[in-house]
Amino acid sequence: MAHLHHGIVPPEYTAYLRHKRTFLLICALLSLLLLLAALCLGPARIPVADVFRTLLGTSDSLRNHAIVWNMRLPHALAAILAGAGLAAAGAAMQSILRNPLGSPFTLGISQAGAFGAALVVMALGASGASGPALTMLKTSQSLAITVSAFFFCLTASLVIVALARLRGATPEVMVLAGVALGALFSAGTMFLQYFADDVQLAAIVFWAFGDVGRAGWNEVAIMAAVVGTGILYFIWHRWQYNAIDAGDETARGLGVNVERLRIVGMLVCSAITAVIVAFLGIIGFVGLISPHIVRRFIGDDHRFLMPASCLVGAALLLAADIVARLVMAPHMIPVSVLTAFIGAPAFIYLLIRRQRR
Repeated sequence: MAHLHHGIVPPEYTAYLRHKRTFLLICALLSLLLLLAALCLGPARIPVADVFRTLLGTSDSLRNHAIVWNMRLPHALAAILAGAGLAAAGAAMQSILRNPLGSPFTLGISQAGAFGAALVVMALGASGASGPALTMLKTSQSLAITVSAFFFCLTASLVIVALARLRGATPEVMVLAGVALGALFSAGTMFLQYFADDVQLAAIVFWAFGDVGRAGWNEVAIMAAVVGTGILYFIWHRWQYNAIDAGDETARGLGVNVERLRIVGMLVCSAITAVIVAFLGIIGFVGLISPHIVRRFIGDDHRFLMPASCLVGAALLLAADIVARLVMAPHMIPVSVLTAFIGAPAFIYLLIRRQRR
């Protein structure tokens, strides 16, 4: 204590900070390497030097320019933003709800957003779609889909928050409620599919599959604005989330408005999830697994947990996108298929480990 009074930082605390900053640096470097790999690898391989020349505008190859700037770069940036956004939402929800199994996917919020998107696709039709894969809907329809997805994400979030405030609502009860909500909205989506015509059905299925390959520069810009604002909000309130982790009474004693922090936090999670679901579809398990990976290495301190979770989420989704692009080349499978294959066993492992405790 004497060291602290004289303004001298104890060496143990310096080592504590160094360990966490080193982990952040490693995650950032890994994300950059995966971004470079995402630009190089695919059905058409582009050497690293040619990628740099294309990015700097010194390449004469129109083919490389079209592949890098029109396809791979927006897709890679969408993977980074979606991975970071889902991981940030997962880390925040696990803290807000005091629930290690919290994430937009496990608590039914992603499924609610998908139902909202499907509802608007059904109502407005798919007249703005073009190409056999229905690659894009009109801007007005995209806006309506995003608003509808947000509304249903918000509805699911408020149900979860209401359950969290009930006495005796354990983490397990909230997860089961999330499973029930997810099943309810999935059933609603199937109901819409049953009455849809061929074009509407194709459009709804298109939205249900989570895939970064459908993102263009407009989607990347909107996702960057929403996800970036949400992550900044969580980082700004990092001390309050640390206080909540110590218990509601402790947090209130430290001057934290716990109820407001919960409600606003879930609103921000809903906005992030809604934009990602509306543009990319349902991408499961990234938001659940990423914070747990980070906690195993650097603990629960939100000063480092939140940015590290974002970097790990971005790296996970980038890696999944690269594998999805290569595993059945020249065909590309939706990235959500891979995240489910990876995430489901990890989710079961977390449940078993929690049960043992």
